[in-house]
Amino acid sequence: MSDARSKTRSPLVRVATLNILNDLTHWPERAQLIVKELRALQPDLIALQEVALPANNARWIADRVGDYTVYLSPKAGQRGRREGLAILSRLPVEAHETLSLGGQGRVAQRVTIRHRHAHWTFVNAHLYWSLFDDAVRRRQVRRLLDWLSVGPPAVVCGDFNAQPHYTAIAAMRRRFVSAHATVHGREPEYTCPTPLHRGSGARQTARRAALRLGGLLLKGERTAWRGTLDYIFVDRSVRVHHCGVAFHGHAPHNPRLYPSDHLGLAATLQP
Repeated sequence: MSDARSKTRSPLVRVATLNILNDLTHWPERAQLIVKELRALQPDLIALQEVALPANNARWIADRVGDYTVYLSPKAGQRGRREGLAILSRLPVEAHETLSLGGQGRVAQRVTIRHRHAHWTFVNAHLYWSLFDDAVRRRQVRRLLDWLSVGPPAVVCGDFNAQPHYTAIAAMRRRFVSAHATVHGREPEYTCPTPLHRGSGARQTARRAALRLGGLLLKGERTAWRGTLDYIFVDRSVRVHHCGVAFHGHAPHNPRLYPSDHLGLAATLQP
C-alpha cells in the first residue's frame, strides 16, 4: 500500500462493553477476571455499566489495566449516589457529555473522539430494566437517537435491557447496525444472566424466582429466563472487522464465579 493511501485510511479501533454488576459481594474475585480479560483484549475504548459509586470501581479497573482516562456519568437523581456509567479511553477525547434518559434515573454518555484524521462519537448507554414493559425503553431510545441525530458517525455500546425482537431494538436498527449481527448474521444466544452465583438471602431468592417466572411467561419454559440485552451498534459508515462475546469465562477454580452476571462484547471497527 502506498504511503499516501496509508495516511488516508481510518485506523482500526478496538472497543469493549460490559455491565460490571453493581453488587460488590464478590467484587474482589470478579474484578480480577475483568482485568485479566481487558488486558487480553487491549481495547482502545471501554463502556462500563453499573459502576459502583462512590467507590468508582471503573477507576480501579483503569488503574490496573493501565493508560486509560476515565469519564464518569452518575445516574440521574438520588440513584447517582450509588451507580453510574463510565467510558475508559486510550484515545484523545475532545468532549464528554451526559444525557438523562428518564425512568430509573437512566443516562447515556458520549465522548467525541478525534484520532488521526477520523472524527466520531463513542456512546455508552444503560436503559430501563423490565422483562415485561418495553414502552419506557422506546422513549429512551427516541431520546438517544434525537441526541445523536446531528454529529459525526457514532458507535453505541451498552446494556439495552431489551431482547433483539423488542421494539426498542428495532428503533435502534433503523439508524444503526449491530456489530455482532453484521459479523455472525445474528445476535448472541444470550448475554444475561451468566451462571454467576450471587449468594443466598431473600433478595437473591426473589431474583431467581423472577427469572424463573420470566422464563415461563416469556418463553413458555420451566427454566430461568435468559436473553440478549447487550449490544454494540455502529453507524452504517463504520466498517466492522470483528465482533464477539467477551467476559464469558469462569474462574479456573470456581465454575460459578464469572466476571459479571452479564457477558460483554468486543469489536474491532474502522470508523
